[in-house]
Order: sequence, then structure tokens, then C-alpha cells
Amino acid sequence: MAHKRSGGGLTTAQQAAKFLGVSVLAGAVLAGIALPAAGALGLSAKGTAAGFDDLPGELKAPPLSQASKILDSKGGLIATVYSRDRTVVPITAMSPNILKAIVDIEDSRYYEHGALDLKGILRALSNNASDGGTQGASTLTQQYVKNVFVEEAGDDATKVAQATQQTVGRKIKEMKYAIQVEKELGKKKILENYLNITFFGEQAYGIEAAAQRYFSTTAKKLTLTQAALLAGMVQSPSRYDPISNEQTALDRRNTVLARMAQLKDITPAQAAVAQKAPLGLKVSSPKNGCITAANGAGFFCDYVRETFLQNAAFGKTKTDRQKAWDIGGLTIRTTLDPKAQQSLLKGLGEHVYKGDNFVAADTMVQPGTGKIVAMGQSKPYGFGKNQTQLNLSVDRNMGNSGGFQNGSTFKPITAAAALEAGYKPDQTYPSPNELEIYPDVTNCAGQVVHAHPGEGTKNESKSEVGPYSMPDALKHSINTYFVALEADIGLCPIVNMASKLGFVRADGKPLIQAASLTLGVNEVSPLTVAAAYAAFANRGVYCTPTAIEAVTGPNGKQMAVPKTLCSRAMSQNTADTLNSMLKGVVDDGTGTAADLPGRDTAGKTGTTDDRRDAWFAGYTPSLASAVWLGDPFGKGIKGRRLSMYAGAPDNGGIKVKIGPKTFDKVEGATGPAPIWRDAMLGALEGTESEHFVTVPLPDPPAKNQPGDPTQPPDDGKGHGPGGAGPGGTGLPNPFPTFTIPPGITGGGNGRAGGGGNGGNGP
Repeated sequence: MAHKRSGGGLTTAQQAAKFLGVSVLAGAVLAGIALPAAGALGLSAKGTAAGFDDLPGELKAPPLSQASKILDSKGGLIATVYSRDRTVVPITAMSPNILKAIVDIEDSRYYEHGALDLKGILRALSNNASDGGTQGASTLTQQYVKNVFVEEAGDDATKVAQATQQTVGRKIKEMKYAIQVEKELGKKKILENYLNITFFGEQAYGIEAAAQRYFSTTAKKLTLTQAALLAGMVQSPSRYDPISNEQTALDRRNTVLARMAQLKDITPAQAAVAQKAPLGLKVSSPKNGCITAANGAGFFCDYVRETFLQNAAFGKTKTDRQKAWDIGGLTIRTTLDPKAQQSLLKGLGEHVYKGDNFVAADTMVQPGTGKIVAMGQSKPYGFGKNQTQLNLSVDRNMGNSGGFQNGSTFKPITAAAALEAGYKPDQTYPSPNELEIYPDVTNCAGQVVHAHPGEGTKNESKSEVGPYSMPDALKHSINTYFVALEADIGLCPIVNMASKLGFVRADGKPLIQAASLTLGVNEVSPLTVAAAYAAFANRGVYCTPTAIEAVTGPNGKQMAVPKTLCSRAMSQNTADTLNSMLKGVVDDGTGTAADLPGRDTAGKTGTTDDRRDAWFAGYTPSLASAVWLGDPFGKGIKGRRLSMYAGAPDNGGIKVKIGPKTFDKVEGATGPAPIWRDAMLGALEGTESEHFVTVPLPDPPAKNQPGDPTQPPDDGKGHGPGGAGPGGTGLPNPFPTFTIPPGITGGGNGRAGGGGNGGNGP
């Protein structure tokens, strides 16, 4: 603050400074801003600018950040996302009322002066010299330039402060660029740009967003009173916010109306009538981000955002992609089918309530294209009670979920690897009810993996005793059969088949190669399982999942998008054989609850130890889907996930309540399978019923009688010491020192070589 003498005048030094400042700047303006040294104005005093002549020659206006729209496959709006809520519109899409109001209140001589208003500058400099401040005399053009600097600063608080600091140096910089802009753009374009860039409060940037926010209308339809209110807000959006400061905003609006009448843009009578009108607000709440997604597609919306930010198709670096997302103005057309999405949510909601301790997640993938047509969870997307932002359908890097053991839904991958290795569907093993310890297996590094004592598995029911062939073993989900098959072919062919099917751990780590691999001990996502099963439906061709079909940039041009990559994972014959066997699972096996009337349906149930995870993964020739059910939040004892088994310690013997039903125990056949069925029925409604290419399958082998003394002891692989009878293959026993007598009890489910708990249920 300047110190005045007792008589109220300025000191000699202050008078000199005032004269120098006004004279130099006025002369500079009249001379077209050809300032000599900067020292007279202190431009270099605090590093504001080295000097006028050193300023860059051109103002590079950044693209205005706008809202982006995410659409479903039919063109319906899923969500609007933005870093700044703005929709850029041409001046022809702005009401004449707002064009007049903003000029009258902010820069009434706009069409008379150039980039700078000399009268205003001299008036401001005189006042500033009197009180030591930096009173503005900014024209609309100068204000536009300042807003460009603010826009370029983005959300960086330091840069925003620099762009708005009240210094003479910034004013000089603003002036030079204003002259350049006025020459290049002209009055009409500058006014258009100004109204598109300006902040109007309540997260609304630009006149189109402001019209929508405060009056639920468009910039083109703004009335006189509406335009006057918005024009008055520009000076201080928070102070004149009509939502929080109604009377202050009303007074400011009437000031604008009076100014418009004074300048003869409206008549005094029009002003008088308008000033008596109420504010007439019709507020639209900000709708930003996936939290507002329609049709319960919040998780899918979030997956689309992550796809954009992580895929090099949308920018070479992560910074480039983030910048493109923040600038926005994108129209992203996705693969989401609204009918399938609605049916998926209905299927989930009818079987699992959002307030349940357990959660169900479902994802649908189109065979042959990899298109994700639906994705959802029983707990909605959000921050509130019984909501979550954890996307349980996808991998950790795309949704922060670590995935879940998929149990017996992995067995078809083992079967596919065996068929590719030359094994036939009639491959038979004695398959006892229980294995006390897993047999040794060899991993991809050629190392033999030994199980620890007590690490074994058993079949779901005591009556499930072999021999079994492959179709029957899949149909009834026989653990001991698949452990024997895995030991025969080795881990590496199975791991390689999993890789061809895009089957990866949700945490991004390599698959655990343990003797329990075939029982689904690796944590995976529903999307991974659905995409793998879609390859079965596609007769052995795997296609990478995709969520984005097209992207239009803010300039109206189409952007390149990542395409699905399809490759053959297995022969057609292998796929047809697998489809024939998995069709049997649904026709009269563990998956009958998933049967779709009148449609060829195939699939596999899966349940892990203590029923902590239950699955059904299935498909028709035209659509694949995977449903997971469990507790992802660790609400059990000491953070251990709750079991869906009433007898588990976590549940304390209490029956399991999920949705409208109460269970003693939940498994893939009773929990996920009905969800899968109901979701798929609606998704496929009205579509053609297609058929699998099937192959003849062998009849089930005759069953051994428990304790039959004529049968050789079983090594867990079905290899008796000789003979080709029902209990063996006639091959020599590769584990001569390992036998399990008939009727053995005990043992348990576990891991070999650090494999985690194996799945054991249908």
C-alpha cells in the first residue's frame, strides 16, 4: 500500500513513479507496444518476464478440455466423463442475449477499441499509482488470453497462480498476446472463444455447460434474464453463484440488465420487467464419470477408461494418453450391448442382493470377435453403502481385483491340452474317490514337482469312484481323474494351452505350476475365463477381449483403436470334441441348472475349497459368459474370506443366506449356474438358436465295485500293474512305490509345490 502524506497527496517519489509508469505504458500502447527496456516497469524484478521483446512471438492456445461421451454399441449414452465439464459450441449456437450481455458488462467498448483499451489502461494505471495495486483494465481479448494461460495450467495450483498473479509483468505479457490474437482471430472469433473457455462456477466451463447446469437448457436458447445472470457471474463465479448466494446473484443480474439498457441493447421497459423476474433456476447436477453410468455399466465404463489410458493406440506414453483423456471431446463407441447388460444385471440382482456378504460378478464375451457385451456385479459401482469401485470382473491392473481361484472351470483346459497331445475321449482312469497325496508332475522348466504329505484331493461325493472316461469325468467333475490326466501329460502342455487361451493370473504373475494346477488354484478374473470359453465356442480360435469399437476425437476425426487379435489355440476337432463333452455337463451333469431351453449350451461348474469361490462358465455358439460368486472383502475370521459353507469356521455353523435363498453349502451348480442361466436367457432373447458341431463320444466305462479284490490297487492315475481290464489301461505303473488301497479315508485338498488350495467341487 502506498503511504500518503498527511495532506492526502503522494510523495515526490510516488508522483514520479506514477508519471513514469503512465507515460511509458501509454507511449508504448500508442506505438504498438514497442517497449524499450523492461526495467522501468519492473518486468524482470521477480522473474515475471525477462523483457517485453523476449516474450515468445506467438500465443499457442491449448485445446480446450471438453466432456467425452462413452456410448454403448447402439449409440446410447453410458456416461459423460471430463476433467472439465465443457462442450465447445460455435457462436451461431449462442443466444444473441448472451453475446450482448457479456460485452456490455465486461467490455462495453469491445467493438470500438483494438486488443487494448487505452482509456481503460490510463484510468487503471492512474488508480494503481494512487493505491499501489494493479487494478485491471482488461479487454475481453486480454481476459481470453489470461484464460488461455489458466487452461494451460490445468489443475497445477502453482501454474494457475502464476497465470493469475497480479503483477505489471503479467499485464504486459497479456497485452502483447492480446494484440497478436486480435490480429489473427478478429472480434467475432475471440468472443466465441472467450465464451467457450470461461469458468461459470459449479464445475461448468463455457457457456454451453453453464446453460445446462443452471437452467437445463442450451446456450442457443438462453433468455434475456438467463443470459444476464450468467454474464454477471464471470467476474466472480463463487461470489455470484445463484445456487449458494441467491440474493447476491439476483442483484448482480439486475446490474447487468441495467447496463444493457444504458447501452441501448434493451429498452428501459424490458430491463424493468426482467429485473422483477425471479432467477428461474432449473439446476442440473454435475454428471461426471463412471459413477453416473447408465444401465449399471459403471464397472464397464471404468474398464473402458483404463483401456484408453493403458493402450498405446491412444498415445505413445502414459502422459500422452492421460492428456488426451483430460482434454476430452471424445466420442467413444463401445461393445456393450444394452439388452445383454440389462439381462446380466437382472440375473445378478434376482439371486444376490447388494446388501449380502457375498458378491456375484458376471462378464459376457462374444465368440469370434472378443467383444465384451456385458459386465456387472451384484454390488453397484459407487462410494456409498453396499457399493464398491473394485471391479471384480477384470485383472488387477484394470480394476484392482486380485482375481479368484476358478476351481473346476479349469478342467476343460486340461482336457483340451490332452486332446491336442493325442489323448482320446475314451481315455480311462480308475479314479478313486480320494487321493491322499498328489503324484509327482513335471513343470515347464523340466523340474519334478513333489507334493507334501497330506496334499491331495478327493471327489465331491463318496459315491464318485471310477473308472471314468474324459466325458464322464467332465460331466461329474471328477478331481482324481484330472489329477491322473495331468500327471500323464505333464504341466507344460496345460500351461501352454492356458496361455493360448489368454488364461493369465489376475495379479499379472506367471501361473503357479503345481500338481493341483488342473483343479483351478490360480486366481483369475471372470473376463479371463469368459474369453477362454468363448474360444471353445469359436471352434478353437481365441480372440483377445475388446471393449472399444470406435473413437472420434474432438476434431471430428476417427482415431485408431486397438483391434482384437485372434489366433488358433487348438484344432477344430479338439474344440468340437470339447464342446460335445461340455454340452453333456449341462445336459445331464453338474451344470443342468444352467440349461437354456431350445439352445445348444455347454459349460462347466467350479467350486473351491471350503466353498470360498463358486463359478459357472458356459457358452452357446454365439455368446460366452462366466459368473463368479464369493466374498471378496475378507469379512471372515482374521480377515479370511467368508465361506459359502455353513459348516466352515468362518460361518460358525450358520446357514448361508444369499439373495432370496438359504443354503447349507453353495457350489457352482447351485449358486452361479442359475445366475448364468437367467442372465443369458435375456441376453440371447430374439436371436437365432445356433448349434455346435459335435462328435460322437464313448459310453461311460463300467464302474468298479468298491473293495473288489479282483481289481488292482490304484495309484491315482488309473494305471494298474498290468492287464487291460476296466480299471486300467494296460500300461506299466510309472509310480511302482505309490499305491492307495481301496477305501482309504482322510487326506485333504491342498497344493503341491506352493500351488494353493485346489478346487474340489462341482
